[in-house]
Amino acid sequence: ATRVLTTSIALETMKGNFEIGIALGVALIFVALIINFILQMLQGK
Repeated sequence: ATRVLTTSIALETMKGNFEIGIALGVALIFVALIINFILQMLQGK
């Protein structure tokens, strides 16, 4: 799923849609942070 998202970011920015590319990049970072947080919570138990 992440490879598809990064590919779409690259394609959108190449087409000049920087707003969409940046938004997808922020979404990717947000998802990564959430997953990291969940894993830390699970390891804490």
